[in-house]
Amino acid sequence: MLSVSDLDVSYGRVRALRGVSLTVPDGGSVAVLGPNGAGKSSLMRAIFGQVRPTGGTVEWDGEVISGRPAYKCVRSGLAHVPEGREVIARLSVHENLLMGAYVADRSTVAEQLEQMLELFPSLRRRLKVASGRLSGGEQQMLAIARGLMSRPRLIAIDEPSMGLAPAVANMVLEGLRKVHASGTAVLLVEQNAALALRLAEDIVVFSHGEVVTSGSAKELGPEVLDHYAA
Repeated sequence: MLSVSDLDVSYGRVRALRGVSLTVPDGGSVAVLGPNGAGKSSLMRAIFGQVRPTGGTVEWDGEVISGRPAYKCVRSGLAHVPEGREVIARLSVHENLLMGAYVADRSTVAEQLEQMLELFPSLRRRLKVASGRLSGGEQQMLAIARGLMSRPRLIAIDEPSMGLAPAVANMVLEGLRKVHASGTAVLLVEQNAALALRLAEDIVVFSHGEVVTSGSAKELGPEVLDHYAA
């Protein structure tokens, strides 16, 4: 289980997070919603050691990982797909995928690669193509598949629908639903509430660096959708 407790993050005099708490249970799916500047990406950076919290803790399986380097988080069963995809443009799709498997047992890499190509079939046709030549949707699929190549128990994904046409965003979502159905926990940061609620079992809503509401997606979903549609 991933547990974030009373987390504070500051950039100089600016407090990006104030007392944020949330949990992602084993095999669960949690969506973090909120507008730009709400602190969602700061949460991700704090979980994966890209910024050091000024207060509070991040725990994974009961062990404090606050400030742990990202590569150590990956070795412990966590994966992070950052906002903006960040594929390595000069490397082929195949090479990007193999980079995601650097902590995996070598004997399982071929099997995992095949699973990723079944999850996102459009990547199979593009294996030898430089990743910088892919469409935005294909790059997002590649970024998620690369994160999954390490066989994580939890994958955290930051704004997967950003800049994508609705049909392409739906394809990405369907891939994530299959990932979750396979038993992998998902922490999803999104502005698109309608899309996030199709995946998440629980939701946490951020505003100005604080949690303003949280609970079951089934119970809070209609209220959240009304708010975002207003």
